[in-house]
Amino acid sequence: MQKTMLVDTSKCTACRACQVACKQWNQLPAEQTEFTNSLENPANFSPVTWTKIVFGEEKNDNGRVFWPFSKQGCMHCTDAACIKVCPANAISRTDLGTVYIDESRCIGCNYCAANCTYNVIGFDRVANVARKCTFCYDRITNGEIPACVKTCPTGALQYGDRNEMVALANKSLQQLRAKGNDKANIYGLEELDGLGVLYVLESNPATYGLPENPKIRLSTHIWDIIFKPVRVLVVAAAFFALWMNRGDSKKQDSA
Repeated sequence: MQKTMLVDTSKCTACRACQVACKQWNQLPAEQTEFTNSLENPANFSPVTWTKIVFGEEKNDNGRVFWPFSKQGCMHCTDAACIKVCPANAISRTDLGTVYIDESRCIGCNYCAANCTYNVIGFDRVANVARKCTFCYDRITNGEIPACVKTCPTGALQYGDRNEMVALANKSLQQLRAKGNDKANIYGLEELDGLGVLYVLESNPATYGLPENPKIRLSTHIWDIIFKPVRVLVVAAAFFALWMNRGDSKKQDSA
């Protein structure tokens, strides 16, 4: 059964409790940030920042400024570019429908970060591995809910079976439209064949920094079709070259 997270932006207060919970559960260190004329902090995703609150800005029809907030991270796309481009098969879809990076198999090519449709993958140059939100795989496989959902004080984040989350999203959408919000919509139902994170948005996706019609690059599809059959050989050759180089280095050192 595919698991899904629902982000109801109409209930988000930008308290950033989800950011803190993500840091604490995954033991991710803080990082130095700078003021960038935005209330977003940190401004970008990184190897140690997997979850963040995105701040938008929009003027209503009456001229009043509307500040939309949304929790963002890995979308766990069904049609995931990161899975297509990984030459080491280090990225896969789990039995719960989430996208997972096996760091022990990552060779540090950085292709996943470069091709991610939502730019949420960070690359750790010290450890030479790619990192992102795991959907708290260690928690959900043990009957728990993701840490960000657990800590959300307003109920803006929900987690469960996909059909249940879709039903909750439709209910919230109906309530928003009953209040006169014709711009309200659900994001993630069809985008990239369905996202593991659904959104109830009070305005258009672009207001929240989300692409209206996300697509995987043509080059990504070409890579997947042409090079996928030889990925194993490419990776094996790379490791063999490293092994040979290491052996030559040892011989030079002994000499």
